[in-house]
Amino acid sequence: MTAVKPAVFLATIFLVASLTASRAESPRRIEIIAKRFTYDPDVITLKKGEPVVLLLRSTDVTHGLKVDGLNIKSGDIKKDQETEIQLTPQQTGQFIGQCAHFCGKGHGEMKLQIDVVP
Repeated sequence: MTAVKPAVFLATIFLVASLTASRAESPRRIEIIAKRFTYDPDVITLKKGEPVVLLLRSTDVTHGLKVDGLNIKSGDIKKDQETEIQLTPQQTGQFIGQCAHFCGKGHGEMKLQIDVVP
């Protein structure tokens, strides 16, 4: 058996550390499905200062998402297409989002609760 050379060993350690660090810096991704007249999940919890990506998709008609306290406005969330929203919440609290595209009779009741914790 041959001994591992110190340079190879250090290079391997550096590579593993770099890959681990880049994964840690990637924002958390949260998938949200919009369908008449709900979001699934309808409650999500985020950490203040943690970058996240909301992945929004509709299974039926065009929807939207607007959350005033977090400055979120998705634009159209079209059927079978993914809409991404990147955000880093800067304040804690409970924020209620609503569908921002008229989607039928229950449109006014279509809400998403976002809890931002310290």
